[in-house]
Amino acid sequence: MLILSNIRERWAGFLGTFVAIVVGVGLITTTLIMYDSSRPQVQPRYEGAAALALPHQATDVDGRPDDLIPWSPSKTTSLVAKLSAVPGVASAVVDRSFYAQGFRGDKPAPDDGALEDGHGYASASIAPYHLVSGRPPAAADEVVVPRSLGVAPGAELTVNITAGRTQFKVVGTMEGPGYYFTDAFAAQQEPGVRDIALIADKGVSAGGITAKAEKAVGDAGTVVSGDGRSALQPAYIEHKRFLGTQLIAAMAILGLFTTVFVVASMLVLSTGLRRREIGLLRTVGASPRQVRRMVLGEAAVVGLLGSVAGCLVGIGVAPLLRNILDGLEVTPPHLAIKVDAWPLLTAALIGVGVSVLGAWAASRVAAKVAPIEALLDSRSANKTMGRARWLSGLVVLGLGVVLAIATATASADSRVNMAIFATMVLIVAAALLAPVFVGPVGRFLTAPFQRLGSAGPLLIRAELSANSRRAASLAAPVIAAVGFAVLLSGMVETMRVAYPAGEARTVAGQLIVTADGTPGNTEEVVAANPVGKAALPTRAFVLGAAGKATVLDVLGSRDARWDKPGQAVLGEQTAKDLSLKAGQDTSLRFADGTTVRLRVARVLPGDPARGDFVVARSLVRKHDPSALNDDIFVPAKDRPTTLVPGTALHDAEQYALADYNTDAKLTDSLAVMLIVIAVGYSGIAVANSMAMTAHGRRRDFSVMKSAGGTVRQLLLFSVGETTLVVAVGAALGVLVTLPPLAGMASGLSQANSTHVGLQLNLGTVAAAIVGSLLLAVTSSVAVTWRTMRRAAA
Repeated sequence: MLILSNIRERWAGFLGTFVAIVVGVGLITTTLIMYDSSRPQVQPRYEGAAALALPHQATDVDGRPDDLIPWSPSKTTSLVAKLSAVPGVASAVVDRSFYAQGFRGDKPAPDDGALEDGHGYASASIAPYHLVSGRPPAAADEVVVPRSLGVAPGAELTVNITAGRTQFKVVGTMEGPGYYFTDAFAAQQEPGVRDIALIADKGVSAGGITAKAEKAVGDAGTVVSGDGRSALQPAYIEHKRFLGTQLIAAMAILGLFTTVFVVASMLVLSTGLRRREIGLLRTVGASPRQVRRMVLGEAAVVGLLGSVAGCLVGIGVAPLLRNILDGLEVTPPHLAIKVDAWPLLTAALIGVGVSVLGAWAASRVAAKVAPIEALLDSRSANKTMGRARWLSGLVVLGLGVVLAIATATASADSRVNMAIFATMVLIVAAALLAPVFVGPVGRFLTAPFQRLGSAGPLLIRAELSANSRRAASLAAPVIAAVGFAVLLSGMVETMRVAYPAGEARTVAGQLIVTADGTPGNTEEVVAANPVGKAALPTRAFVLGAAGKATVLDVLGSRDARWDKPGQAVLGEQTAKDLSLKAGQDTSLRFADGTTVRLRVARVLPGDPARGDFVVARSLVRKHDPSALNDDIFVPAKDRPTTLVPGTALHDAEQYALADYNTDAKLTDSLAVMLIVIAVGYSGIAVANSMAMTAHGRRRDFSVMKSAGGTVRQLLLFSVGETTLVVAVGAALGVLVTLPPLAGMASGLSQANSTHVGLQLNLGTVAAAIVGSLLLAVTSSVAVTWRTMRRAAA
């Protein structure tokens, strides 16, 4: 009852914490709902399959599950025979997907899923689509096309496949997407098999055949049914989901850190303002344990109420976030918001946990309050830093410096995450050590104004020196707001300089033939451009000890230095990851399910232009007939005179810059979202902290007013003190981000072999500082003004 009574009577003191938890839990709820809604769904094409037999999954070099290891044609034939004999299975359908895209004149028909739109006609039996007109294909030059293409049976149609533009006779139309060829033709395009669909007999459930099918497959793979069929996803959907998930994860991590940081700072501040009240409780007999339980109980109740409100806010905001992500094209098509129980329970538990965790340090301090402090100023214990705070601050600072240095040597995939993590650690260190800077900075900045003879600067100076810990708690949200604004905007600016510089260095003086409306270049395009780099990428599997398969990108090259049968050239990092050395043999399994032995001819320093695992081009084409070619780099002197339809010619350097600018627009949008979240949340905390402090100092203002201070003088005092606190927080926020940004710039310089300096977006930094100052001053002045009016009344 005491806890609830305290909350009712001191609701203004708990309001800031409540608002911070509402915002934090709301953000976490929204991101969890979006993550849950974005999880893979069973594709419509597999709705007619009761179950899917899948081969084993390989891992990438970091040990994470990745691509399915395709079965060979002979293995597939054996598995189909076994699965067809399973009781309850009407048929076992070999499902193949490969590149197919219709042309309208010289222009490819727009199709996001063209890379996997080609199928054997047997695959139509597992889809909910039906033949609208015509008949199934019976010859290699016949095709069934989507009705939406607007081509009637009997017409001739140019279909682009890996070989190039090919004439087919349209013999039927399907009500759904996809191009359906004979199964023999599909087997030529995609010999390897990644799934066998099982169609159940009428009246037989998926569960009734799954267990039996697993026995038939044995150790060759696994069988999935129900939602497990979502394991197969088109590449373009997976790419969008990956981008969206990365952004959602960044928002969740940033929101969680900011919530913990802000709530802990506000609870420490709130408890520090109650030292006299806690001293009174100790005087009337409250034990340290009871004080601790009171503080933790108050935090738990406020956390629970804030979490409930935050969950409701998150549910309401989720559609808005979906619309924003849709506009950025980083969500799967037709994403529908669904609200399950687990995101709400998880967010609520996080909210309560963060509140209690943040109150833990405050409760320890509160439990040490002596009864005599009921007679002292509630801020008397805020003068110096304790030994524990010194030790914690220095340890965290050291860890932050180590992480900042590690940012320079981190891999390209982890460099950004390392910089963000280092900044988070340094922000915590700055908040712990801030009391050390508040007093000296206050004395330095107020010194020039003391000569004016005004009492205001003297009061501000004395207040900051005597109550440095309270001022540090006020500065903490500013450190976070400015720090994240500097970091995120600086990262974007640094990458904007680094990546174009690296591209310009590697492609200067060349032309580039790119796909225009298609997902890649066909063999027809390569034949039309016989000179220049024409890499042929594929996904292949390095077979290690105990049958372990590691999937990676392999490039087929027509460069005479690397185009040597039976040999492979590896980058140093790839060779290290695979534990391979020059002169060793390795087994490589290709997309057709065939395993080939290769000799590692050379191990060279990493070079993106060459590739990290390079083999002969003919080897890749032989074992991956459906693979499309990368962009083709042509020396300027060999400029092509004609272009194959579906391609475009550009200056390589200008194209690289334009391509980066396109990607940079997405990066800028994502960075802006994260900055708005970090700065907006921290800004709310700044306003709440200033309002709490002003409200808690009502007695101080009354005393100063009784001593002759006017309302104007008190407001100027409040503005001056707030401005200095924000200045300290802003300075620390900028300083803590410089080491991670410098480390990132150094790493990019090494990766691109060109100098990259530390870049800052001064406009964003200024906006964050000015915004924090305006919020702080406005809230502080508003509460001070109300306090003075009430005192006058």
